Amino acid sequence: MTPSEQQIPPGAPLTEPANPESHKSAGHSRRVFLFKLSLLVNGAVGAVLAVPILGYLLGPALKKTSADNSWINLGPLADFPEGETRLVNFRNPVTTSWDGQTGDIPCWVRRISGNTFQVFAINCAHLGCPVRWFAQSQLFMCPCHGGAYYADGSRASGPPERGLFEYEYQVVSGSLVISAGKMPTLANQAKNESPLVQLEGATSTEAPLPKPRCSSCQS
Repeated sequence: MTPSEQQIPPGAPLTEPANPESHKSAGHSRRVFLFKLSLLVNGAVGAVLAVPILGYLLGPALKKTSADNSWINLGPLADFPEGETRLVNFRNPVTTSWDGQTGDIPCWVRRISGNTFQVFAINCAHLGCPVRWFAQSQLFMCPCHGGAYYADGSRASGPPERGLFEYEYQVVSGSLVISAGKMPTLANQAKNESPLVQLEGATSTEAPLPKPRCSSCQS
């Protein structure tokens, strides 16, 4: 008796033949589910990694607008005796919590008399090296290329072509505050200056054209 001719004993459960299409559809749906799950996991990981990167790239730009008008308190006037120049550190307003000591900026404070001060950037006007104050010689000296400045910040000698840059300052409630949002450089000073305008009643004179040298050109 062939297997196809075998009789099924009474009471035995009937089994349907396997359908290959059902197995194929089940495998396809499983692959689609795993693919979507991997996309979701990769997207979540990418978003987590992108947050600090975007914060690093966009953080300074977002803080710059609010920090441009930042006024930093350098301390009470009693900390700055008249006729002396002292080194003071302040916290850069455009900084983050992980900047550490690199966010501290030094500057030189010179009190002339009363509420009259000069607050110099510590950077040399040549290539930005930090200058030092020598009270005995009454000079600021740059250790990099030998630049020298007088007590009022004007250029004395050496490679620098100008004096030290100065911060804007105010005396508020007995304390010295400076505008620390912008570095006192020529670029920032140029942005704050108004463009040249023609004064009323001003006349302009043009220089006469030079006469031609050849006799044939004069006619």
